[in-house]
Amino acid sequence: MNLILFEEYECGLPLPKRDPRAVHLLKVLHKTVGDYFDAGVLGGQRGLGRIERVNSDGSIEVSLDLREEPLPRLLIRLAVGFPRPIQVRRLLRDMANMGVEAIDLVGTELGEKSYRDTTLLTDGGAREALIEGAVQARDTLLPVLAVYPSLGAWLAARPWHSGALLIAADNVRPAGIFSRLASETRAVVIAVGSERGWSEQEREQLESAGFTRLSLGKRALRTETACVAAVALAAQG
Repeated sequence: MNLILFEEYECGLPLPKRDPRAVHLLKVLHKTVGDYFDAGVLGGQRGLGRIERVNSDGSIEVSLDLREEPLPRLLIRLAVGFPRPIQVRRLLRDMANMGVEAIDLVGTELGEKSYRDTTLLTDGGAREALIEGAVQARDTLLPVLAVYPSLGAWLAARPWHSGALLIAADNVRPAGIFSRLASETRAVVIAVGSERGWSEQEREQLESAGFTRLSLGKRALRTETACVAAVALAAQG
């Protein structure tokens, strides 16, 4: 943990002995009473925490001095065809780590339908993955996460900023490549297909909605690899 992150309601309450944050402070960082550590409140400011007391039950009382604003967001919205559940966790962690503004998980025609039933979206696992990525980046803000049953539903909702640059990652008859993406200061929306890519119908839908299809290269990339590469290249624009 590069940052000990607290929910707002936890401020002023002791950390239980078996809380992973308490274990990390005492057993990994070897902190003791009077020591400082990097801290933040989820959705709020960052700064320093201080261990004030270790209670007889092993819980830790801390104080917080938070004066730094959260890290700035990348004005990037990522839509991705549902990947395998194990990939969803890595994807959410990495996108939170990179600081994207929003992540939309979208059902696609060529995607495996069973992937949409992952319990990560209902058992708190998705939020845990987002927090893990944010903590690694010393950040307190999480991307907005949404789920859409199909690409058509996502395109109809248009959940992005007006005037955003619309890009679909696609190696089939692309109009250009990501590495030549012109420098932009406006928001960017990136759509990445499922493991088997976009169907011809979905390509037509994307183009009709104003998306430019750009290639990430000749190699067929894993879903989370394609997302990381696309976001990194767009962030350099």
